[in-house]
Amino acid sequence: MSSIRQFQVTFDCAEPERVARFWCEVLGYVVPPPPKGFASWEGFKASRSPEDRDAWFVCVDPENGGPRLYFQRVPEGKVVKNRVHLDVRVGTGLVGEERLTVLQAECARLVALGAVHVRTLVADDENESCIVMQDVEGNEFCVD
Repeated sequence: MSSIRQFQVTFDCAEPERVARFWCEVLGYVVPPPPKGFASWEGFKASRSPEDRDAWFVCVDPENGGPRLYFQRVPEGKVVKNRVHLDVRVGTGLVGEERLTVLQAECARLVALGAVHVRTLVADDENESCIVMQDVEGNEFCVD
């Protein structure tokens, strides 16, 4: 049985490039070079039919450690809570007030990029603090 070593995370969205560029800022990802044969993404888009022009966009980890993120345009809007979400891990190894301070600072940075703060879950006897947020199209994610 073979083992899968690579995977990508796919987001359904209305505006693929807008959402991809948001996640580039969140994660430190980059937009890869345009497809072979094109000097720019704008040149690639211009070669596509109008209905396919902004159908998808990608971003990648510049160090090749994280998964490729693929954003595809879909006609329907988001109607229910995500079944899968990303955890943006900024507080790993931190506890208590120190952790909460780091999470809140990251939350403020992401809100400035267009994210929405949904709620802060403060540490209890079993779990450390985390912050529930939404990206620029309402997809949930956690800062933890």
